[in-house]
Amino acid sequence: MEAALRKGPADFILLSFLLFSIGVAGVLMRRNILIIFMSIELILNAANLNFIAFTRYWQLSGRITEHMGHVFTIFIIVVAAAEAVIGLGIVIALYRNRQTVAIDEIDLLKW
Repeated sequence: MEAALRKGPADFILLSFLLFSIGVAGVLMRRNILIIFMSIELILNAANLNFIAFTRYWQLSGRITEHMGHVFTIFIIVVAAAEAVIGLGIVIALYRNRQTVAIDEIDLLKW
């Protein structure tokens, strides 16, 4: 437990970069829309991790109020939950109409 508390911001930035990279790779390389949604969640969690890490670092420096990063993180979680609800609703509607979740076969907006 103490080893986790002694981690510097560089460790969290590296972990966040890895999460962000995996998320971007998932969005760009996968064709299943559910996998793409999960990859977007990874990207948002990478941002949350950065907010929490920098808040902790700046709190130790005395440059930021106590819960500034936590407020942003909760805001991102709320936006992600709303995005998931709306996105999954669209996916369910598309699946009922097209019988697929492959993004290449969903061409409703193409002319």
